[in-house]
Amino acid sequence: MASHIVGYPRMGPKRELKFALESFWDGKSSAEDLKKVSADLRASIWKHLSDAGIKYIPSNTFSYYDQVLDATATLGAVPPRYGWTGGEIGFDTYFSMARGNATVPAMEMTKWFDTNYHFIVPELGPEVNFVYSSHKAVEEYKEAKALGVETVPVLVGPVSYLLLSKPAKGVDKTFSLLSLLPKVLAVYKEVIADLKAAGAKFIQFDEPTLVLDLESHKLQAFTDAYAQLTPALSGIQVLVETYFADLTAEAYKTLTSLSGVNAYGFDLVRGAKTIDLIKAGFPSDKLIFAGVVDGRNIWANDLADSLNTLETLAGIVGKERIVVSTSSSLLHTAVDLVNETKLDDEIKSWLAFAAQKVHEVNALANAFNGKKDEAFFSANAAAQASRKSSPRVTNEAVQKAAAALKGSDHRRATNVSARLDAQQKKLNLPILPTTTIGSFPQTVELRRVRREFKAKKISEEEYIKAIKEEIRQVVELQEELDIDVLVHGEPERNDMVEYFGEQLSGFAFTANGWVQSYGSRCVKPPIIYGDVSRPKAMTVFWSALAQSFTKRPMKGMLTGPVTILNWSFVRVDQPRSETCYQIALAIKDEVEDLEKGGIGVIQIDEAALREGLPLRKSEHAHYLDWAVHSFRITNVGVQDSTQIHTHMCYSNFNDIIHSIIDMDADVITIENSRSDEKLLSVFREGVVYGAGIGPGVYDIHSPRIPPTEEIADRINKMLAVLEKNILWVNPDCGLKTRKYSEVKPALANVVAAAKQIRNELAK
Repeated sequence: MASHIVGYPRMGPKRELKFALESFWDGKSSAEDLKKVSADLRASIWKHLSDAGIKYIPSNTFSYYDQVLDATATLGAVPPRYGWTGGEIGFDTYFSMARGNATVPAMEMTKWFDTNYHFIVPELGPEVNFVYSSHKAVEEYKEAKALGVETVPVLVGPVSYLLLSKPAKGVDKTFSLLSLLPKVLAVYKEVIADLKAAGAKFIQFDEPTLVLDLESHKLQAFTDAYAQLTPALSGIQVLVETYFADLTAEAYKTLTSLSGVNAYGFDLVRGAKTIDLIKAGFPSDKLIFAGVVDGRNIWANDLADSLNTLETLAGIVGKERIVVSTSSSLLHTAVDLVNETKLDDEIKSWLAFAAQKVHEVNALANAFNGKKDEAFFSANAAAQASRKSSPRVTNEAVQKAAAALKGSDHRRATNVSARLDAQQKKLNLPILPTTTIGSFPQTVELRRVRREFKAKKISEEEYIKAIKEEIRQVVELQEELDIDVLVHGEPERNDMVEYFGEQLSGFAFTANGWVQSYGSRCVKPPIIYGDVSRPKAMTVFWSALAQSFTKRPMKGMLTGPVTILNWSFVRVDQPRSETCYQIALAIKDEVEDLEKGGIGVIQIDEAALREGLPLRKSEHAHYLDWAVHSFRITNVGVQDSTQIHTHMCYSNFNDIIHSIIDMDADVITIENSRSDEKLLSVFREGVVYGAGIGPGVYDIHSPRIPPTEEIADRINKMLAVLEKNILWVNPDCGLKTRKYSEVKPALANVVAAAKQIRNELAK
């Protein structure tokens, strides 16, 4: 019985790649230094997988930014603004596409399906000249082979690549991206020929878009693509991998009929219904790569249950045609539980990070082959039983409070128009009020203070003094810039979800459970293992302190329940909606305490609302119902004069705009500029929005400083579709990843642009 891993985390157990990337971007190290760190990480990953007994080991899953951008580089699909003139794509062009540079903005970034991972969206049109311009796939295959490890090169599938792309600026929105398939396939054929010449025996094409609701012409594109690739694929084994959901019956039929393909990968964790499709019929000469080990959560696999699933499959297609695999890439999990020396022993026994999941895959493969490790399976069964029976998981008072929520939709008593009037009387803001999203740059000194306080190297008094001084400086800076509604800069927070989870019951935390979000950005998701409640106030002290430094409105900054849920590793023993309602009640307590503490503007971020939207349209309504309801619960009890903000970023929001309106926030700030103002199209199409709204005027994930006129132009585009009395002016997102040398001039230009447009409107 063979085993397979779809993909593996890239950052390294101690975020080695993150620090190497940032050192390179800051000019502190060379390209060769970055390549050396990367090669060492790849070698360690391949050795780990090989030593663990994995047969099908992936290569070309390592990336300096993301795998879709890697595919764009391979295809030479570089937008003209980056000035690339041909040849092998180097770091300058690659990172300019990802991050922008001093003169041109980055490409759009959006969420990878329903995960917190991001990818750079390809910009395509009829004039794109696809040419083989990055030989990364074959180079990494050769690199592994030189180390004595035979790997399966992984490529983003050609059809998924096109379906995840967008028409470039200036290209008609009705342009068919799939019409580019013949040109794209010509490059794929060159890549395949290179891999075959290097000795590759197996290739994996990731085609995750097959789990979406696809029209018939899109499904036909898969059939056409692999038919055209079939001659090139002769003499090599081919796996088409899918993940994150079930396939529809039509997609399953398309997949299992593809020409030139020998094996199919299925997510049997989030796509358990796929087994019914397999029962109804499966090709007699193909392999199933059975994804029974969860690639997206950190709970130890229920080995007995997974073995039953494998036995069920064996009864349908035969044991010899099953390969045990992960449900998706392990990119979405933390790296190694061994590094968690401070985790509670009981909770630790319930967990499995990427390194442990590799052993689970191999243990299942061996057991399926008659070589069951009884001790390993016995320990696993004991851990499963412990998690189900542990008293620390259940809090009856919390469950009763959440159950009592049913029967009410928790709406504020007054409509948003009347509330905005009451808030304006209290706040007295100008038209086009300026604000930021929450965080300010996290300096080296600030990180040192937090780190030393956590390690008990400085006292609480010293910590509070340092954070207080940081807040005072951030407030002074905003007043100097003449920003209208201020933030305290969040200097006490390393991460917006981790900070709240540390103060809520039912959460556990890791020391090194880092997961890549995009580029060098890593997050450390909390683990929700039990019922959630708020033992005490979490932010009131810092927000009230910040308000004492200024007469201008100071926003209280909270993370919303849906975002805390979607950016955590969530318990799987109850519906996600139940856990979300529990978090909503905890945040509700905090909102009301902030209001009592004199904070008149409270922002409850729901950056991940869209991210959690199920991939299947039939499941959208149910998710949006409980997710939007959870947000409304948090602020249903505040006065009309208390202004509730929310914030969303880096997803496609147009298809859920009516649910966003139904959240009933007083003001929403939302990413807009990096996605080339896609959001504004929904208002051009006639959607009426009556609450305050601040579409972002500049991309904070790029070091580029936007000029005043560019920002003013964006504001004017917004005024063409939105009323001036509801429009806010703000960046796309928080500023924690930027430097003050970038933030100060950028925000100065934001304020200058807002004032310029105010003057023009006054005339």
